[in-house]
Amino acid sequence: MEINYEDASSIKPGRYMMIDGRPVEVVSIDKSSPGKHGHAKLRITGVDLLLGNKKQAVYTSYDKVEIPIIEKKNAQVLNVLGEKAQLMDLETYETFEAEIPEEFKGKVEPNIQVTFWAILDQKIIKQVRGG
Repeated sequence: MEINYEDASSIKPGRYMMIDGRPVEVVSIDKSSPGKHGHAKLRITGVDLLLGNKKQAVYTSYDKVEIPIIEKKNAQVLNVLGEKAQLMDLETYETFEAEIPEEFKGKVEPNIQVTFWAILDQKIIKQVRGG
């Protein structure tokens, strides 16, 4: 699992980070002003990249947060096995299975290309590119 670390204050909506051990895309950040001797607090809301549910966490602006390394790659569909597709990475020629997301059911067919993301040892189909 590849992870980088950044200050919470450098996170912006649209970026990726980890909340509760899950990779999320940040959708909103609420900042509260610091008290007399305190630090600014950041309430960060993100959408889980793998499950789609919302997650929230509160950090001080100087806290270090985990940033997942997300690889965006292309693959060719070798076979469709029910809810899963057998794919071949077009760079490494590695073959693997990935679940077909609901929005791509019926569109993922043998011999077409897809874009997938490798996140925390999981591979998810993000786009169907055609043949």
